[in-house]
Amino acid sequence: MEIVVALGFAAAVLFGADRLLLWLERRGHVNWRRTARPDLTAEPSARLDALLADVGSRS
Repeated sequence: MEIVVALGFAAAVLFGADRLLLWLERRGHVNWRRTARPDLTAEPSARLDALLADVGSRS
């Protein structure tokens, strides 16, 4: 019987955390489940060697 109570409590905590995160998402604080992930192919990319190329010429 204790395991049933523990599993029920764990399910209630997870459900409450999910509802809290959905509420925070509606208010614009976090991205949880409803907003799509950003398309990373549209982001600008830079290679590490290009970023570090200027460091050697500053001395």
